[in-house]
Amino acid sequence: MDNLENISNSIRDELNAKNAARDLALARSRELIRFCATAIKAIHRENWEQAEVELQTAREAAQELINGVEEFPDLYHSGYTQDALKEYVEAFATYALVRGEELPTPEALNVVGSTYLNGLAEAATEIRRRILDIIREDHTEEAESLLDHMDSIYNTLMTFDFPDAITYGLRRRVDVLRGVLERTRGDLTNSLRQQRLRVALRSLEERLDLHISDWLDVEDVAEAEDEE
Repeated sequence: MDNLENISNSIRDELNAKNAARDLALARSRELIRFCATAIKAIHRENWEQAEVELQTAREAAQELINGVEEFPDLYHSGYTQDALKEYVEAFATYALVRGEELPTPEALNVVGSTYLNGLAEAATEIRRRILDIIREDHTEEAESLLDHMDSIYNTLMTFDFPDAITYGLRRRVDVLRGVLERTRGDLTNSLRQQRLRVALRSLEERLDLHISDWLDVEDVAEAEDEE
């Protein structure tokens, strides 16, 4: 029993260090989520310069978060850390999808595969907002391309059939993505139909205007002949 005090002091020091790392990780997680949310808002506003600045800030914040918990695997795999890193993946993936660039890899973002997949699922869900914004401006080609990306991501994520304990709840996010994908497909289909209808009506109006103009010309000629 002579070593009990030494043992307890050692454990206390370890727990103090872990508690300090936890407090710092919580603060850094909130900070990272805020940077990512700001970046996504800038992406939707097409403020690319601000988006890139916020993404770089998020990258630095994510690395600080990871470095701060690397000695404590349970803190790294905790919900608050993984949620923040998921948002980090979502922000970078959303930027890549909207800008038509290659997706960043898990290695480039320094995250584990499960976190990456969850972030990718949320990025695909976020793309719905972009599609709704651009179909209001009749940019249907871009909208169709983004919908194809959503579909590809969904089909890929469906192949990861693993327990939630391994994938951090990926199955639930994929279910959400499926619903968002179907609603977005319906919205885009309706938009395309409306656009075709507007084009058809415009064409009809032009033909009617032409016919009316021709008819008026004939009437003018007839009146002129009568006067003679």
